[in-house]
Formats: sequence, C-alpha cells, structure tokens
Amino acid sequence: MRIHLLSTVLVAGAAWASSGDRSPEFENCLTRCGNANCSPSRRVSLSIPLRVTSWTCEDNCKYTCMQDITSRDIRLHDPVHQYYGKWPFWRLAGIQEPASVAFSLLNFWAHVRGLKKVRRDIPDSHPMKAYYIFWSFTGLNAWIWSSVFHTRDLAITERLDYFSAALTIFYALYYTVIRLFHLYPTPRRNKLTLSTPDSPPTTSLTHKAWSLLCILVYFGHISYLTLLPRFDYVYNIVFNMIIGIAHNTLWLLYSLPASIPVFRRFPGRPRSYRPGFVTEAGVFVALTTAATMLELFDFAPFFRVIDAHSLWHLSTAPIAVLWYDFLVQDARDESWREHRV
Repeated sequence: MRIHLLSTVLVAGAAWASSGDRSPEFENCLTRCGNANCSPSRRVSLSIPLRVTSWTCEDNCKYTCMQDITSRDIRLHDPVHQYYGKWPFWRLAGIQEPASVAFSLLNFWAHVRGLKKVRRDIPDSHPMKAYYIFWSFTGLNAWIWSSVFHTRDLAITERLDYFSAALTIFYALYYTVIRLFHLYPTPRRNKLTLSTPDSPPTTSLTHKAWSLLCILVYFGHISYLTLLPRFDYVYNIVFNMIIGIAHNTLWLLYSLPASIPVFRRFPGRPRSYRPGFVTEAGVFVALTTAATMLELFDFAPFFRVIDAHSLWHLSTAPIAVLWYDFLVQDARDESWREHRV
C-alpha cells in the first residue's frame, strides 16, 4: 500500500546540499557550462523532450556536469557522490528517474486491479466497501504524483507527491480504525419486528469524532508544511512514520493467534474467532517492513538507473496486490453475512 503505504515513511526527498554539488569542481563546471550555453548571447536550445518536462538551460548544465564527474569517478574507481540530495541517474526523454517512474506506474496498476476486485467481489451492502473504494482512489492519485515527481523533481511536484502519499497513509489508518473497532455505519432496526428498514445506516458519535479528528490532523499537517518558509523534511518523515507504524500495529494485533484475542475481529463473533486468512495481515506487515528497509540501505544506483528507492517502489506493487486480496477475503467472511450486510 502506499503502502504507497510506506513510501514517504523513510524518504526525506532531501533538498539539502550534498557532497557532489558542494565540490569546487562541480561549481567550476557549472560556471563554464553556463557561460558557454546559457548566456543571453549564446543560449543553446534544448530538445523538445527536455522543454516538455520543464528543463532549463541551467538545469541541463547541472545534469551534464553531474554526469561528466560521475563518469570520471567510476572510471577511476572513486566514490560516486550525490547531488542536491539525489544520486546521479541517467535521464530518459527528460525523465529524471526512469526506473522509479516505471515502478510507480506498476503500483498504479496494482491499485487499478485492486479497485476492480473490491468493486466486483465485495457486496454493495458491505459497510466497508465505500471506504476501500475511496482508499483505492487515494492510492491511484498518490502513484500518479509519484510518477510526476520522479519525472521532474520540482517544488510543486515534490509537495503534491508528499501530500498525496500522506493522504493515502492517513486514510489507511482511518479506515483501519473504523474496520477493527466496528465504527462503520450500521442499519437501523425496527424495535418491534427486528427488521432492517430501507433508511440510510446510522453513524455513531465515535465515528463522527474520529472522522473529524482525521480531517483536522491531515489539513493541519499540510498547512504546517505549506506555510513554513522552508519545507520541514524531518517532520514530514516523522509524521508518516507514526501513521504508518500505527496502521501496521493495528493489523498486526488483528493477526495474533486466537489464544491472544486483543479485540473482536468480526461482528457478532467472539474474540477468539479467527479464520485462517487472518494470518495474511501479519504477513503483510512483515513484507511492508522488509520492503521499507530498502530505504535504510541506500546505495549508488546500478548502471545509474536502479537504486534502493526504485527497488522499494518495485517491491510495494506485489504487496499492494496481496493487500487487496486480503481485504476482499476479510470482507467476505461469513460473519459479515450474519451481521446483515
């Protein structure tokens, strides 16, 4: 899940200066390139793909100098440096990080597949179906902006990527609390006949309070990051880490053995009721945690294309497929039928 669920959990998206762009050699290269190609009297025209993806002459000089120095470092077996918080990647038709873009689109496909599965396999009357559908759309939105951000790292694309990712992570926690603590709207029942009328389901005060709290926290989060004179990367990481850990912890508790019932997993069933597929939630947490570890073991990209972050994007796509399969299994358990969904 973003799972993009946990893309921004440990990704700083660092815009701080790095060893490469701080070096005198790089600065001298930029000066020479700028004088030769970017002065008003001799400005070099960029290719159509570069213009379409908003590259400027100065941006192109940074890319050219970075690649020239990196090629020399590799040839001399010297360490490869980061520039402006990023590794040097070969671009493709103006795309800064082609592998991360491709794997982001793979995650987009995983959410498209999952959305179709939720719509097809979960009954319309199920109280959690609408939540899962909305979460699918937050995931689709997040992976679109992830693709755009990795195509061109600009201030606006960076914020749209981060805010969209935070929405996906936060909404996952939102629906998780509603699912596990049974806060979803329930049908009204006629006290005399015990029948369920056709009037809309009722929502509890707890549900309304939880919804309002989540809305306020999310908008407070993006407002804080937007109004600051400089984007607070550390706060952004910590915020997403806390939300992601809370989400995973709840599903880990859900997956515990029947002998350790923390809460009632299914409506109308005892705390000890535990179908076999419940274990899959724990497997999801383990896989998500293992995938996120890729962000801790950063390394220079292989062939200047594949790095740890792009591999993280690659790993989250199959995990998202498994998660949707689990959500459908959970929603189709017989206990829901007895709950008159």
